[in-house]
Amino acid sequence: MSATVIIPYHPRIVSDLEHGPLGEISGKVFAGRRLNREDGIKLWQSADLLSIGFLSDFARRKKAGDDVYFINNTHINHTNVCRNLCELCAFGRKPSASGAYTLTLEKIAEKAAQARNLGVTEVHIVGGLNEELPFRYYVEMLRTVKEILPDVHIQAFDAVEIDFISEISGLSLEEALLRLKEAGLGSLPGGGAEIFNPAVRNRICSRKIDGARWLKVHETAHRLGFRSNATMLYGHVESLEDRVDHLLRLRELQDQTGGFMSFIPLAFHPQNTAFAHLTKTSGYADLKTLAVSRLMLDNFDHIKAFWIMLTPRVAQIALSFGVDDLDGTVREERIVHDAGADTAQFQPAETFLRMIREAGRRPVERDTLYNVIRVHG
Repeated sequence: MSATVIIPYHPRIVSDLEHGPLGEISGKVFAGRRLNREDGIKLWQSADLLSIGFLSDFARRKKAGDDVYFINNTHINHTNVCRNLCELCAFGRKPSASGAYTLTLEKIAEKAAQARNLGVTEVHIVGGLNEELPFRYYVEMLRTVKEILPDVHIQAFDAVEIDFISEISGLSLEEALLRLKEAGLGSLPGGGAEIFNPAVRNRICSRKIDGARWLKVHETAHRLGFRSNATMLYGHVESLEDRVDHLLRLRELQDQTGGFMSFIPLAFHPQNTAFAHLTKTSGYADLKTLAVSRLMLDNFDHIKAFWIMLTPRVAQIALSFGVDDLDGTVREERIVHDAGADTAQFQPAETFLRMIREAGRRPVERDTLYNVIRVHG
């Protein structure tokens, strides 16, 4: 089925795609029909990155127009002490290890106070699974930040942390989430998803909750009124099929709840991990992953290029490969940098404005829930 009359691109380009190797997939994309597992595998096997990028750009434009989002936020990694010590992680430490730390509530209050004059609208909090911390630490941490920054949204604790907090509190997932919400929790980040395939998960994060439990935490959070993000860690020992199956499980839950705000593919950084022999992902792989994610996740409004992992240059190019969000200012990030990220830990808003405008798009500053704070003409 040809849809060239409604597509804002040159008809010859569209015709070439519809009659090329990706013709059946192109026809589905142009007609707004859902792609299946075989389509996803074929996209990842294809070497035609520019055609995949064209299709993802079309899908992106239908969802977001020419708006590209960013947020003024700050991160707090409250502890790197973790009982899991996952094979993929360079951040976690044993309590007695060199470099192990846990922030006191006073130190967290100090960081929140520093953010007060920066105009941030979000505080993003994630850390390790520290068995020495009681449930009240998490409650008081949220209350402390909220007291100092009453108008700032707190996005905190990925699904692995929520499961851990539920465990140490003796409360059900529902009860723990509601207690955290009462203390100031606004939404959940998407970390900890990694790859859902159990065999791969057993190799890269053998002590972490399984994929079904990760999905259960987010389903429960959505049912309670929380919004959250979703992620996928790629570029380690997973197969192309594993990636597609991961996206399909996210898409299925999104069909059920509609609670996911954005999807964030995370490029694996191997330095200082059990997989230090692997090389970092290439720009080609990063762009293809973002583009295929946009095409497969038709029920996600936003696809995010996390510049900390990709570098600002690749993130900017990704705006032509299905991406409509560049994340935020960040200011402090330990987890990826412990694994060898060589990007800065802070990008001012002016950098986002320049990156987005150079790409021919309109910069939009947002809050965590994608409410527009300011449109930069």
